[in-house]
Amino acid sequence: MGSGQVTSTVSPDFQGKHVTVAGLGVSGVPAAKVLHARGAVVTVVNDGDDARAREQAAELEALGVTVRLGDGDTLPEGTELIVTAPGWKPTKPLFQAAAQAGIEVWGDVELAWRLRGPDAAPWLCVTGTNGKTTTVQMLASILRAAGLRTAAVGNIGVSLLDAVLGDEPYDVLAVELSSYQLHWAPSLRAHSAAVLNLAPDHLDWHGSMEAYAADKGRIYEGNRVACVYNVADKATEDLVREADVEEGCRAIGFTLGTPGPSQLGVVDGILVDRAFVENRQKNAQELAEVSDVNPPAPHNIANALAAAALARAFGVPPQAVRDGLRAFRPDAHRIAHVADVDGVAYVDDSKATNTHAAEASLAAYESIVWIAGGLAKGATFDELVAKSAKRLRGVVLIGADRALIREALARHAPEVPVVDLDRTDTGAMLQAVQEARRLAAPGDTVLLAPACASMDMFTNYTKRGDAFAEAVRELGS
Repeated sequence: MGSGQVTSTVSPDFQGKHVTVAGLGVSGVPAAKVLHARGAVVTVVNDGDDARAREQAAELEALGVTVRLGDGDTLPEGTELIVTAPGWKPTKPLFQAAAQAGIEVWGDVELAWRLRGPDAAPWLCVTGTNGKTTTVQMLASILRAAGLRTAAVGNIGVSLLDAVLGDEPYDVLAVELSSYQLHWAPSLRAHSAAVLNLAPDHLDWHGSMEAYAADKGRIYEGNRVACVYNVADKATEDLVREADVEEGCRAIGFTLGTPGPSQLGVVDGILVDRAFVENRQKNAQELAEVSDVNPPAPHNIANALAAAALARAFGVPPQAVRDGLRAFRPDAHRIAHVADVDGVAYVDDSKATNTHAAEASLAAYESIVWIAGGLAKGATFDELVAKSAKRLRGVVLIGADRALIREALARHAPEVPVVDLDRTDTGAMLQAVQEARRLAAPGDTVLLAPACASMDMFTNYTKRGDAFAEAVRELGS
């Protein structure tokens, strides 16, 4: 961990500045409005030209914003700054033209960071391949239990711009950041931050695992108090070592085992802190019981420890950690127990859209009928299947790239019965659940943990999870 003194950013003056906003959508429309309200000359460029885009364009044009639909590649003349939607790839011609012209590119997170006031709430930031949303929501719950005014914001639904510019004064913000958002946020400096884990994901966007990891690692730059890493995932600790942080910032590990000094971990079913205590060589502080974590699956206990570490770095008392974890309720489609039918548990983890998330989900149960498949996004499944083979009683495959999983099962779990559903209509989920019921015995768990994206069959993972839950309810009735 290098040490670099970080100066606070000064809110920029946009009066008369020609700013191009790349992309409409969730982040582009608020960014365009905020910039226009601050006197910028705003042009929005957007690849798509569908009904939704035209509706958003009309709303912005009524304010005096110029919108170009169907051309997101050409750099508008006179552009002095680009503010981009996080999902736009760095390789787009628009950004290559900007680089040649020496024009800066910010994301919506960078814009929010630059616009926050001098007395703005500090940010506690979380990234990682999996578990970000749950960890940030746990963190917000813990902070609220300590009596702090907070919100879970960022890549989680609540716009950071709204949080930073709204009338509500916050004491601290719990911020979820994706690798895309971090890529476009060069001056962000968190109070404390955590990288939960690193596994191959979005490599088509970043270009390589190294580039993906480097963008995740940006979250540690300039941290003031704590860089929180996963003891079981050395890559996260490596990112801490490489980070340029403020003098006195500490590396804090979390582990499902017994914690060493400067770590949080688990001892005899108790979450304990050996980082933010007097004499951490000898002392440990009890924070909560494993049973206070909902659900108490191993990867979710890791999420709770990361959230606790960030809260403790902010000075939250131990009791608030326990109270906050007890009050937390996970979102739908994250290892959510749907029902028990004939002694078989049906669990919806549709949010497990990559192999790393599915592996964590499969590790939480002993005997599983696994429903998997969808869009692989370039993923391979050998490691996932090899690690999980002994837990599998049967597998039902759905979706466009199911053959990749079927081939991995043939290599690493040839004795496990597999049902391959050759249909991609939405009714396939009902058949998948019926086939899973046929394979399951009392005491088993039928687990939807697809390890793939959903867009081949469903609008998003939420709709996929809803279809699963509906199919399970039909079984029960």
